[in-house]
Amino acid sequence: MVQAYILIQTEVGKASTVAETISKIPGVTQAEDVTGPYDVIVRAQADTVDDLGRLVVAKVQQVDGITRTLTCPVVHL
Repeated sequence: MVQAYILIQTEVGKASTVAETISKIPGVTQAEDVTGPYDVIVRAQADTVDDLGRLVVAKVQQVDGITRTLTCPVVHL
């Protein structure tokens, strides 16, 4: 299982709607609107890194109102 945080920038005033929409995507375990340089932080999981990439590109980035994403895979050192 691969887990990651996805940091999202949105259009002005869209953070809450984006977080709510993303929270319904399978593989997303948490989506919160936050303050700071990013507007939404998402915790997601997938079986493989490739599956995680598909989740981000095919589902998360397609949500209306998103301007940029940064995916940070969780590592266990």
